[in-house]
Amino acid sequence: MTQKELKRLNVVHKILDKIMSLKKGIETLVLSYRQIKRIASRVRTQGDAGVIHGSRGREPNNKYPDKLRNSVTGIYQDRYYDFNLIHACEKLKEFHGIKISDQTLSNWLDAESIPRKRKKGRKHRSWRERMHHPGELMQMDGSHHDWFEGRRDKCCLMGYIDDANNKVYMHFYEYEGTFPAMDSFQAVYPQERSPSGSILR
Repeated sequence: MTQKELKRLNVVHKILDKIMSLKKGIETLVLSYRQIKRIASRVRTQGDAGVIHGSRGREPNNKYPDKLRNSVTGIYQDRYYDFNLIHACEKLKEFHGIKISDQTLSNWLDAESIPRKRKKGRKHRSWRERMHHPGELMQMDGSHHDWFEGRRDKCCLMGYIDDANNKVYMHFYEYEGTFPAMDSFQAVYPQERSPSGSILR
């Protein structure tokens, strides 16, 4: 018996011996009234073995014949060893008239220690190291939107972010193009400026 069945047997005996109430037994085993009554009835007529599930040790009704299992594993090794399980099952059905699930095929192959093609795991996405110096890598994008909510024409917000220090720069332009891009890019890390604000060449 399993530990779970031993616990059930102990509780059922207490119920039959009037040591424990049926209600307490239901709470202890977390079973329904009908389940407790059914188990108690089996223990009363069959003894302690009555607590064991009746289907234990029986062959399942849907068990495949050993001959079919051996045939499938042989075909797989000969012809479909480099197929994934789903594809192999499709070929077994199409060319051999054998219809089984990929899980069944997997169980049979594992039981015989037959190697099979497995899905490649996704490569884990690793975070790259940031750039060490400002200006080495700038990310830029333009966003077209009605930024001024109808108070003027739609425009483009040009945005930059520096990979090294997360410095952000943004500026509005009439359109997204080469000249706005160069103008805004120059403003991110400006050159030396004159007192008037113009860039010294």
